[in-house]
Amino acid sequence: MTGCCCQGVDEIFGERTARHDLRRYRKRGPSKPTRILLEALRRDGIEHATVLDVGGGIGAIQQELLDAGAERATSVEVSEAYLRAAREEAERRGHADRINYQAGDFVALAGRIEPADVVTLDRVICCYPDMESLVGRSAERAQRLYGLVYPQDRWWVALGIRVTNLIMRVSRRAFRAHLHRTSAVDAVARQHGLEPKLARTVGPVWQVAVYIRSSQ
Repeated sequence: MTGCCCQGVDEIFGERTARHDLRRYRKRGPSKPTRILLEALRRDGIEHATVLDVGGGIGAIQQELLDAGAERATSVEVSEAYLRAAREEAERRGHADRINYQAGDFVALAGRIEPADVVTLDRVICCYPDMESLVGRSAERAQRLYGLVYPQDRWWVALGIRVTNLIMRVSRRAFRAHLHRTSAVDAVARQHGLEPKLARTVGPVWQVAVYIRSSQ
């Protein structure tokens, strides 16, 4: 996928990183922030639900929700290496025929992506400069639940991102990380008819947010 909002993704999230993340997932299961998000979604019921996983990575959320009773899932992912790892894991778990994979930038593809009962973005917002478009276009596709894992807007996180981006610049890599204000992310979600249901910090870096469609 080409485009200004996804520059350098394959440099950072390439084959080596994808294989490492897949091995780690198979050994340890989802990371703690992802587990908290999954637990919150399961509490609200995901039986027979459709899932849209934006920036689906190796497919952990898809696999876990399908195991828990979701009907089918769509994964949108920029990194070809992560898509390959996700397909491999889906085949291993017997879910290959229940997942639709879309390669590319979700914002660019959004017009052809069907709404879903549950929409998730697990550590994706921090990889995207145009938060308003990413959150807005994904939130409007959430028919019932909307789940996010993204960095807290704390000074130490901002410092860490600045250092990371300096390293990227010095090493001549195009990828940049981004820190978006929690209040701004929340405002966009609310503008699209979603109401907060869960807000929880996880360690010094991450936060988990779950929203529900206000008509529910």
